[in-house]
Amino acid sequence: MNKYLYIIGFIFITLITPLSFAEGERVKMATTTSTENSGLLAVLNPPFEKKYGVKLDVISVGTGKAIRLAKNGDVDFILVHAPGAEKKFVGEGFGIERKPVMHNDFVIIGPESDPANIKEANSIKEAMTRLAKVKHIFVSRGDDSGTHKKEKSLWQIINHKPSGEWYLSVGQGMGVVLRIANDKQGYTLTDRGTYLAYKNKINLNVLFEGEDALFNPYHVIMINPAKHPHIKIELARKYSEFIRGDEGQSLIRNFKINGETLFHPDVIK
Repeated sequence: MNKYLYIIGFIFITLITPLSFAEGERVKMATTTSTENSGLLAVLNPPFEKKYGVKLDVISVGTGKAIRLAKNGDVDFILVHAPGAEKKFVGEGFGIERKPVMHNDFVIIGPESDPANIKEANSIKEAMTRLAKVKHIFVSRGDDSGTHKKEKSLWQIINHKPSGEWYLSVGQGMGVVLRIANDKQGYTLTDRGTYLAYKNKINLNVLFEGEDALFNPYHVIMINPAKHPHIKIELARKYSEFIRGDEGQSLIRNFKINGETLFHPDVIK
């Protein structure tokens, strides 16, 4: 009798379990090179995979390409940092449930000699004006990433479209751009997280920071299953819940390099 009660109880518990996933099931995420290059995903993803017995396949690209992959239904969700492009993506019906995760900021880094003297600039407008005037090497992502979109918006502040030998549009991720800028001893725009992760590998300093225009928020967005019925929406939602929940936000808050915080949680302070 006890044996049958045990079996019935087991079946009952299984039936009331809110959601279960096949062991080893895979879910695809497209995210920015900054979350990958900074080392954050190596901290965030393993606990989620262990909790649900699944595997996250990470495609680390610029935000523009991440959104294109999402539009094509090639991934199950995205974690990106370009608010304007994100809102357009959702507004067109491709994305749903856009929710805040974390933030850091953008900084302009360059050689200690600071040929454009942007360290003395009193505003981002003045800093960009000095860069445009001096025309010392500036390395641009040039890849339609969130960082590239931000950089273009900063040039627009002074109604300037940079060109010429001094302006290197390299079409690469943030880590590669930092190495190129270091080799050239030039300027570049970077998110603070990736800079801190590479700080001990390069000889470039933060020369301008701290304005509202340099704020850098990250959002997680689901792919609309009405557009792409094959996507794993429930697993994607579980990831969103995880990184926005107590455990995920704590991991983000406590992720530091040499005592410095790379990202700040936006859900649980």
